[in-house]
Amino acid sequence: MSLQEQLAALQARGRAAMPSEIIVSMQRDLETLARSGLAQQSIQVGEQAPDFTLPDALGQPVTLSARLVQGPVVVAFYRGEWCPYCNLQLRAYQRMLPQLQELGASLVAISPQTPDHTLSLVEQQQLAFPVLSDRGNTVARRCRLIFSVPDVTRLIYQQQFGIDLPAFNGDDSWELPIPGTFLLDQQAKVRLAFVDVDYTHRLEPSALLEGLRELALKPEA
Repeated sequence: MSLQEQLAALQARGRAAMPSEIIVSMQRDLETLARSGLAQQSIQVGEQAPDFTLPDALGQPVTLSARLVQGPVVVAFYRGEWCPYCNLQLRAYQRMLPQLQELGASLVAISPQTPDHTLSLVEQQQLAFPVLSDRGNTVARRCRLIFSVPDVTRLIYQQQFGIDLPAFNGDDSWELPIPGTFLLDQQAKVRLAFVDVDYTHRLEPSALLEGLRELALKPEA
């Protein structure tokens, strides 16, 4: 089963247990976000990705430029450990990790949640790649991925799902990145980009691996 098939099945199970008015409200907010053009305004193929240094789950600094010395880097922005769609994506990428490493690349995942919550995620999902805390969405903002969660959705998160986003992220901004996955060559140029305001859509591992194979054939695009 592909990652997208797993995500669709998860969505179907969630909707079956959710009041219809909640589904309609959240869908309306997604459509509004799509009309904003945020996905199209985010960092695109051919652009230079910003360098960064962020703490991993144990508080150790991870610097993008240092990892690029070793080879291409996949950077995956996700919402947080509270998001089951993100967890599915990260588990799928963990299964892909040996193939990705065979192609000379590495992987990092980034969210705005605090290091404590990041550590919890790493342990629960048994992730063997760096999972980084982007407090205040500093890096995601430079990649033009940030939006403010609408007021109605905030209430749904809190009352329907018990998600206390300020507690997860350590601030009361209610800002999140739209999920985005980027393949960077060793010059930090974006060679593959997948950004979708619909958080139930993520880049397939097979597409990432194909992008890496193409990069190996055309390293100087």
